[in-house]
Amino acid sequence: MSRGLAQGRFDAEADPLFRQLNDSLPFDHRLLVQDIEGSIAWAAAIAGAGVLSADELAQLTTALNSLLAEAKASPDLILQSLGRDEDVHSYVERRLIESVGALGKKLHTGRSRNDQVATDLRLWTRGAIDARLGELREARISLVNLADRERATILPGYTHLQRAQPILFAHWALAYESMLARDVARLSDCRARVNICPLGSAALAGTTYPIDRVKLARDLGFTSPSANSLDATADRDFIAETLFCIAQASVHLSRMAEDLILFMTQEYGFVEMGDSVTSGSSLMPQKKNPDACELLRGKSGRMIGSLVSILTTMKGLPLAYNKDLQEDKEPLFDAMEQISMCLRVVPRVLDGLKVRRDACRDAAMGGYANATELADYLVGKGVPFREAHDIVGRLVRHAISKYVKLEELALVDFTEQCKTIGPDVYEALKLDTGLARREVLGGTGPKAVAEAIERARASLRDFH
Repeated sequence: MSRGLAQGRFDAEADPLFRQLNDSLPFDHRLLVQDIEGSIAWAAAIAGAGVLSADELAQLTTALNSLLAEAKASPDLILQSLGRDEDVHSYVERRLIESVGALGKKLHTGRSRNDQVATDLRLWTRGAIDARLGELREARISLVNLADRERATILPGYTHLQRAQPILFAHWALAYESMLARDVARLSDCRARVNICPLGSAALAGTTYPIDRVKLARDLGFTSPSANSLDATADRDFIAETLFCIAQASVHLSRMAEDLILFMTQEYGFVEMGDSVTSGSSLMPQKKNPDACELLRGKSGRMIGSLVSILTTMKGLPLAYNKDLQEDKEPLFDAMEQISMCLRVVPRVLDGLKVRRDACRDAAMGGYANATELADYLVGKGVPFREAHDIVGRLVRHAISKYVKLEELALVDFTEQCKTIGPDVYEALKLDTGLARREVLGGTGPKAVAEAIERARASLRDFH
C-alpha cells in the first residue's frame, strides 16, 4: 500500500491496519471544495513569486477549476478513492497530476499539508458558521412569530419549578429569542477569529518563497494572514471556540425543549405539538410523544461532547503540528451537522404549536402567583416591604387552610391581618392588573412585550 505524499523516506509499505488508523479521507473528504479553492489561490501566489510561468498557472488553474466544478456537482465521487488516497490533499494532487502531468507536482512548492489543512478547515468552518447564522435567524423568527400570536396569553412563570408570578406567553418566547440572539453574536464574533489565513506558514517555520501573503489572504476572503507560523499550523482555538458556540446554542435549544416537553404533559396541559413533530407509542395507542423536543434536548449532550473532545485533544500538545490534530475534524463536522438539524427543526415545532390559552390562564391564577402583587399593594399603602412580605405570607397560609385563592378571601380576612387593606385589593389581585404594572423595559407588561417584539423584528430585519 502506498504512503501517499511521503514515500521517499521509506522502503517498506505502510501496514494495512496503520493505514486504517492513519488515513483521514473517510472524513476529510468534506474539505474537497475548500482544498481546491486554496490550491487555486496558492497557484496564483507562487506564480507571483516566480515559481510558475503564466502558461503553467493557466494550465493548473484550468485543471483545478474543472476539478472544482466536478466536486460541486458530484461531491460523493471522491469516496470512490477510499483506500487509495490517504487524505483529501493526496486525492486532489493525484487528480491534478492525472490531468496536467508532472506540472501538477509543482503546485505543492513552498506549501505543507500543515498550513494547507489549517486553511481548508478555516474556509470550511467560515462557510458552516454562515449557514448556521442563517438557521439561527429562522429559529428566531419563529420565536418572534409565536410571541406575536400569543401576546395576550397569560402563563404562570416558574422558579424552582414552582409557580412564581404570571407572565405573558410572549415574554417566555422572547426569552429564548434573546438567548438565540446572543448565540448569533457569539458565532459572528467567533467568525472574525476563524477568518485568518494560515497559508504560507508551510510546515511550521514559514515558506521560503516570497509570496504576497496579504494578497493570498484576500484572494481567499480572509481578513488577514496569520501572524506566527508556529501558531498558525498548530492552532485549533478557532475550532474549540466554534464548538463552544455550538454547544451553548444547543443548551439553549435543550432548555426550550424541556419547557415545551413539560408544557405538553397532561399535568401542565399548556400546549399541543403538531403531528409532524411527534410520535405515537408502539404499545399505548393514546400516546403523543414530543420526540422532536426530546431529541433537541438529547443532542445537546453530543455537541457538548464534541467541545470536550477537542479541548482534551489540544490540552497537552507541544508546538507545532502533531498527528493528534487529525482528531479535530470529526467533532467539528458532527457538531455542525447536529446543530444544523436541530435549528432547522425548531421552526417546524414552533410554527405548529397550539397553545391552550385558557389552561395557561387558569394555571396562572392558581398557586397564589398573585401574592407578590398583594405585597406590592401593601407597599403602595405605606407598609415596609419586609412587613408586607410577612403579612402576605400569613394571608397565603390562611387561604390555603380555607382551600381558596387569595382573591376569594373575604375582606374581613384581609383586614384581620392588616387594617390598611381596602376593597381595592381585589382589583390589585387581578392577573391583568399585575401584568400592566410591569411595563419596565424588559418586563412582562403588555406594552413592554409589544415593544420587545418590535425590537426583535427590527434586529432580524437588520440581520445580514
